[in-house]
Amino acid sequence: MGALLGFDFGPRKIGVAVGQLVTRSASALTTIRSCRDGPDWARIEQLVREWQPRGAVVGLPFNMDDTESTAAPGARRFARQLKERCGLEVYLVDERLTSLEARRQLGRGATSPEAIDAMAAKLILETWLTDTAS
Repeated sequence: MGALLGFDFGPRKIGVAVGQLVTRSASALTTIRSCRDGPDWARIEQLVREWQPRGAVVGLPFNMDDTESTAAPGARRFARQLKERCGLEVYLVDERLTSLEARRQLGRGATSPEAIDAMAAKLILETWLTDTAS
């Protein structure tokens, strides 16, 4: 009904979370490994069919000095392709420090990189849900 998917885009893996507009909450879902030539669009499209989200939120990497990081163009490209391929409204949100916070919340050393990416996607989605509540 009011589902959103959140994405922590990286060139090798993409963390995914699902959230609800009504409750303004999110949960880590999965991490998708990229294929040789880019994102695993078949898996992403499968998640879109499964969850039928109203939109998607993609993390946009920023440096601490408020400039976009060198990874930002890849995230922007992914967001544009997600919109084109899946017909979703896509929102970009500052993802600064989400991976660090994900590691902190999950506990260093005890967590797989895939769990960290999915948790980072959850934090990205929660940031957007919180910001849109105002």
